[in-house]
Amino acid sequence: MSLEGLSINFATVRQGGNFGAIVDACLAHGITAISPWREQVHGVGLAEAARIVEQNGLRLSGHCRGGFFPAIDADGRRRAIEDNKRAVDEAAAMKADCLVLVVGGLPAGSRDLKGARQMVEDGMAKLLPYARAAGVPLAIEPLHPFYAAERACFNTLKQSLDLCDRLGAGTGVAIDVYHVWWDPELEEQVARAGRNGQILAHHICDWLVPTTDPLNDRGMMGDGVIDLKAFRAMIEAAGFHGPQEVEIFSHRWQARPMDEVLATVVERFKTVC
Repeated sequence: MSLEGLSINFATVRQGGNFGAIVDACLAHGITAISPWREQVHGVGLAEAARIVEQNGLRLSGHCRGGFFPAIDADGRRRAIEDNKRAVDEAAAMKADCLVLVVGGLPAGSRDLKGARQMVEDGMAKLLPYARAAGVPLAIEPLHPFYAAERACFNTLKQSLDLCDRLGAGTGVAIDVYHVWWDPELEEQVARAGRNGQILAHHICDWLVPTTDPLNDRGMMGDGVIDLKAFRAMIEAAGFHGPQEVEIFSHRWQARPMDEVLATVVERFKTVC
């Protein structure tokens, strides 16, 4: 039986093997929405990944990931655009709801944060006509400020939505609880995104206290301090009713068998989300 409203981001079960093996495990738990990463798609080939998606009637709540627009020179920025076009092609072939963008941080050796943000805007502006033609919305994922230097120089929903407003149709946001739960403007900005049809994806996990690793110590839902039911109610009140996509980067969960992780995800989804 299909478990409606739940999606698995493949980062949660990276230990599970290749694209097909992870899909089979998800289906065994009734999960029919997924969000793969590009390396997992490349591992089996895009044609095979698209076949698996279509054959099993899967929904892609997103494709991870594009972005990383800033670079130290024009050639690096050009290559980033070309790589993002390939990511758009992949998302289109698998009929993904959106291409998730981790936009990138400071280029090597730079301290110019404002300049990096301008490179992101310029890069997205160049990519956007291609994505629009392919029918693939671009979802900016604002990351927690501790990622500003190396991963994403857009760190709040307001920043990201302001950029979407400047760029126009075909853009929106992926709202990950891990990155934005702390924001004092959260409710206002989620409502704004909903009014403008800019919520493209919703990612969930939990924030552990203490957090021992800024990248790989995310919590299983219910193990941390985020009020996930209230967060989801806010998202739905804003008009988004798509899947809750579980994305857990965690050394401790990736050390456990995939089947155990998925069983826990399903139980927590039913009880604390």
